[in-house]
Amino acid sequence: MQLKIFSRRSTQTEARTRPVGLKWRSSDWYITFVVGYGIATDLLVYNIIVPVIPFRLESLGYDQVSARTGWLLFAFSAGLALSTPPIAYISERFNSRRGSMIGGVIFLIVSQVIFMEAPLYWVMCLARVLQGVSSTMIWSVGLALLCDTVAEPTVGRQLGFAMTGLSIGLIVAPPIGGVLYTALGFRAPFVFGIVVAAIDLFLRIVIIERKVADKWLTPSTEEKLESPNRENPEGPSVDIARQTEDAVPVVQASESDEQDPIEPKPETEGTPKAARLSSLKVMAKLLASPRAMTALLNSLIYGIVWAMLEPTLPLRLQAVYGYTSQKVGIIYLAPVVPTLFSGALAGWLTDRHGAQYVTIIPLLAAVPWWLVLAIRSKVSLFIVALAMAAFLSSSVVSPLTAELASVARTLEGVGYAHVYGSFNLAYGVGSGIGPLLGGQIYDHVEHGWTVVCALMAGFTLVAAIMAFGFSGEVSVARTIWRATRRSKRSNQIDI
Repeated sequence: MQLKIFSRRSTQTEARTRPVGLKWRSSDWYITFVVGYGIATDLLVYNIIVPVIPFRLESLGYDQVSARTGWLLFAFSAGLALSTPPIAYISERFNSRRGSMIGGVIFLIVSQVIFMEAPLYWVMCLARVLQGVSSTMIWSVGLALLCDTVAEPTVGRQLGFAMTGLSIGLIVAPPIGGVLYTALGFRAPFVFGIVVAAIDLFLRIVIIERKVADKWLTPSTEEKLESPNRENPEGPSVDIARQTEDAVPVVQASESDEQDPIEPKPETEGTPKAARLSSLKVMAKLLASPRAMTALLNSLIYGIVWAMLEPTLPLRLQAVYGYTSQKVGIIYLAPVVPTLFSGALAGWLTDRHGAQYVTIIPLLAAVPWWLVLAIRSKVSLFIVALAMAAFLSSSVVSPLTAELASVARTLEGVGYAHVYGSFNLAYGVGSGIGPLLGGQIYDHVEHGWTVVCALMAGFTLVAAIMAFGFSGEVSVARTIWRATRRSKRSNQIDI
């Protein structure tokens, strides 16, 4: 009798508290959209002031503008790097994604207000550190939530669509930042970024995580709630308790049980195992995995290469072509527009052909275009070279993130937040090294722009070589070696 009463109460509770729009709020595509929008917001807020920072520093009377710009970008990376381990640990330890994602956007809005009102250089640096912390929450936790939600065979595709947000943020930010700064002053780009972040905050509040949605979406339970059992004269409650033990595992009734009677269904096959490891043990496992280290090192290189452009490209365009901040912002469209298509295309190809091939081929093809950028010629050639280098090198983001998801599924105790926290850390360190390296070389080395272009080409080539040797469940190098051995054995048998 006690069981019967409890089952009736639990059924009524579920019917009463089922959230509005449960299915679409926890669906693959809505969560992909929100994660992509969050990435776009993070990149927009980060990059909307990149074209105007040098001009702002000059207006405040600072010298060595390129180097100071580099240190501002480094401050962001420092905040990102320092916050990544604790945020990844907390996300996996408490299995909470949504709260961290909401907190990340709040930090982002606060950092923008501080930077907007900063009267001194060190306050600007502090704001960038806070922005780095918010970026960790947005990226690593958001990508982990996406992998929690999406089925393994389509992870690459969904990551590719989400990564399109990176391109959108990069496209929208520089031209809008330049136009708003020129027309309305320094605060205008920040106000725009705060509005975009507020929309992101609302979208994240609406999300329902899959582990929460499964309390209502467990098929057997949902079927029982919608179609009462007519054969049982006692009603559907006893049948639910007896026949769907996974959905309602009842030992005895209690007040706490009545508030949350249905447990989430067990982890799916594609979900990383839930053994809890310390941050040091997780790091040791990742360091011992050639696949993980290759993906993370290539993420580091990607961050370095792109960040080297941030303090140097505006100055190069100003020195050679006499461009203002507004025109510099428009030129930023050249490397970003093609990447709208590269992410989704690369993700689709990754699901079908493997991450290793989709990583190696674009990287090798990008090398000569970085070198073409060093040629002092018409602006049209410069724009074409910049667009091609960006399209090819940005294609690696989708296969890199898909490769890390695969690593998380194969290493016991390593979760999605761990690998994407490490990805965020590697990218953050790279994006911290890049501005300092690029800015110092441009300011202090003869023919600094040429040296910067040569380094970008060299780093890209190194990334391709590492992917050739270690990316994928079976690397391209190992595949060729095995094919060569089989061919030799076949020849020996024929002889």
